[in-house]
Formats: sequence, structure tokens, C-alpha cells
Amino acid sequence: MTRRLELGEALDARVGARFEADVSTALRRKPAQEARLAGALRELAGRSQRLRALEFGIVETLVKRGTFARPLYAAAVRGLCQHAERRGAAPVRQALASDDAGGLATLSGSCFLRDGGAAEALARIAASRHPQLAFASEVARVARGEANGAHVASLAPKIKEAHRIELCVEVLVPLLWGEPLPAAIAPSLAVLRDAERHLGRWLVLGELAVRAGDPTPLDEARERARSGPSSARAAWTLVAWALDAAEARAPTVRPTVELVSRLSDRPSADRDLTFLFRLAHARVPTARSMLENLLKGATLEDELAVRAALYLARDHARDELRGALAEAARTPRREALRGLAAAALYDAGERAAAAELAEPLLASRQVPTVAWGALVLSAHAAGDLAPLVTEPSFRRIQLGWVE
Repeated sequence: MTRRLELGEALDARVGARFEADVSTALRRKPAQEARLAGALRELAGRSQRLRALEFGIVETLVKRGTFARPLYAAAVRGLCQHAERRGAAPVRQALASDDAGGLATLSGSCFLRDGGAAEALARIAASRHPQLAFASEVARVARGEANGAHVASLAPKIKEAHRIELCVEVLVPLLWGEPLPAAIAPSLAVLRDAERHLGRWLVLGELAVRAGDPTPLDEARERARSGPSSARAAWTLVAWALDAAEARAPTVRPTVELVSRLSDRPSADRDLTFLFRLAHARVPTARSMLENLLKGATLEDELAVRAALYLARDHARDELRGALAEAARTPRREALRGLAAAALYDAGERAAAAELAEPLLASRQVPTVAWGALVLSAHAAGDLAPLVTEPSFRRIQLGWVE
């Protein structure tokens, strides 16, 4: 079937039509799978003017309703701000003028908003009696070059643990995937790190600071890896490796479920394996045994097995797993994995085969499957060799997280 592209579009026209229909339905009646629809929109909109127009419509509609807590709003407002859509400035300013400043999602998006008209509203929110809103607003002002960091540093000691967790998820993690923040943010991040007991959130704060030019988190991690409690030294060794962009040596620490769970920005009880795939993406040899353990037999039963198969096929000569990925991409009884498997096959180097398998995925009933298929076809048409299964894309499309 010939792909139908519109002017200025990198996605098949069927994808735009599908998202427009699903969003229209969702705005009338909230669906159970709204988070996955929102996450897929968040990931794909950068490749489609049609989907960016859809983001604008979502933000405009939900701002008028005063509805800021929905996943669709969080995804659309962040995307609209980050994609430099000028028309998005007006509804974002309207959201900032509401009683709760449009929530943390609006303030998160404002970090990327290049609109001088929002400066007054952000300055007003930075004086809010709610420390978490004031802090998020001041982070946005620092990111936009409108504040020197002094006020956000004074707010940091007032942030309670529950709000620190919320700020990490809603405001700080999305900043990891954007441009580095100005150096003025470093003192406030240091205050939050001193209060943070969760190692994964400490790592988020440390990464933001290091990217802003502050070497202190790396020095702290190295020191704790050398002389901290023996039970924590392995974890701090991995933290130091993650913070040191110039580190050429792979860490020799062997990852375990408990260890990598502690290094995720999600709660440790979630058993999130984000850090394992960070090691795998960097081709760290010690990750192999844990990747092997995620495979439960000859078939790929879940999304973790699919991701493990990608790295084992790409880096560890497990060529038979290329066939397993292709089989997963064409098996209807594993509909939720078909798109991810096709994207993993593309990243493993089988680009033509992945594109052939992706074509029928655009007709899937499941939005994540459509989204992965669209990514594969778009990348193949452009000759794009950049990885498709990245941490942001996996979280947004497969898990429905809209950071």
C-alpha cells in the first residue's frame, strides 16, 4: 500500500485521521486508555503539523473547561510549548491565570515556552503561597532566562517530600530530555538533593545540575561510592557513571532488579527497570545477564522481553532474536507488543523488514501499536538511523507516561 503524506507531514495521513477521531471521542467522554493516547500524541506530534494542530485544539478546549488534570492536557500543553507553536501562547497564558496556575503540567510546559507575554504571570505565580507552584514557576523563569535562581533556591527548603516527588515527575524529569538549564538552577537542586532519600530522584536532580555545569553531584556520588555505607556503594558507583558523560569505562557493577529499581525515578516498589536499559543502550557488558533473564522462553511475552531482545540481538550476537522480534510484530494475539517489536527490530538493524511489518500496524485498534508503526515508517522513509525505542518514547507510547 502506498503511504499517503500531506504537505509538511512525516506521518501517514491515516495516523493523523486516527488521532483526530480518537481525541474527539476522548474530549466528549474520557476513555480508560486516555494516558496511552496522550503519550502517543506527545511522542508523534514532533513529526506532524497535523498533530500539533490537534495539540492546540486540546489545550484550547480544556483550558476553556478549566480541566488541567487530564493526561491529554498534560501531553498537549507540554508538546505545544516545546514545539514552539506561537498560537499556543494564548491558551497557556489563560491557563496560567487560573487559580491553580493550570497545574504543574502547565508550569512544566512553560519551561519551554518562548513567549514574553507569559513572564508577568509566571512572576506572579512565583509569589504563590503554595510552595510547589511557586517553585515550578520559578524553575520555568530560570529556564526562560527571566530569573537569577536566588528565589527558587529560597523556595527549595519549603518543599515537602510529597511535593518533591510530584515536582520530580511533573516538572524535573521532562527537563532531562530538553536543553540544559542555566547554571543558576544549581543551588536550588543542591537543596533538594540534600533532602532526598530516594536514590533515583537524587539522580534526576544530580543530572539536571551536572548538565547545568555543576560538578558537585558527580563529586558527591564518587565520594559515596568510595566511602559510603558498603550496602550502597554499588548503587553510588552506577550513579557516578551515569553523571559522568566523559566516562569511557563501563561500570563493573552487576545490576540486579533491586539495584536498578533504586535508580529509577519511579517509586522503588514499581520495580521499574529504566536504569537497566540505560546500561544496555550504552553497551555495558554487565547488563547482559539481566537482559537474558528477562526472556521467558522462545517467545517474547511482554514489553520488557521485547526491549531485552533488541539489545541482545544488536550487541550480543543473539541473531535468533531478530526472528523472535519479527514474529512478535506479526502475531495478532500479542497486539499490544506488535508495534514495539517492529520498532525494536528497526533499531536492531532490520530496517526494511521492520517497515514491511509496520505497514499493517496502522490499522490496529490499539493506539500504541499504531504509534510505533508510524514511527517505523516515518524513520524508514527518511533514512533515519536514530534509535526509535528510547526511554522517552517507550514511556510515552507503551506505558502512557506523558512527561
